[in-house]
Amino acid sequence: MSATSGNTGADRGMTWPQMLALAIGAIYTLIGVIGFFITGFDDFAAHTDETLLGFSINPLHNIVHIVIGVAGLALFRTLRGARTYGWLLAIGYGAAFIYGLFAAGEEEPLNFLSINWADNWLHLVSALAGLAIALGPVRNAVEGRTRA
Repeated sequence: MSATSGNTGADRGMTWPQMLALAIGAIYTLIGVIGFFITGFDDFAAHTDETLLGFSINPLHNIVHIVIGVAGLALFRTLRGARTYGWLLAIGYGAAFIYGLFAAGEEEPLNFLSINWADNWLHLVSALAGLAIALGPVRNAVEGRTRA
């Protein structure tokens, strides 16, 4: 299976949705861990002024990033798992985006994840990436057919 025969995966035969799920999972896991170096465990579910690359965080937000990231690392191994992860991203981050429309910039108790507008845009992009993973076509290199 070479790249010229229609295989969109790497040498191990990964499809592009699997690679995207792996990348997103690794990034969210890393961001969650790095976030704890900034926030520590104080103000666990409070609105804070602590940011990472312009994104507002608190310890609870860091845990959500780690959980989402580890899910991607666990599910990327198969196309079916990557698709499941895509739906998780689409639904979870779609809901986070809607929540953020009301919570961004507010104080607690509404903004218990310490979300700002940068987070909102990232959540929307993550939801769209999830839809791409869940629904994007993949070429079967052996049969040359598209599978969902």
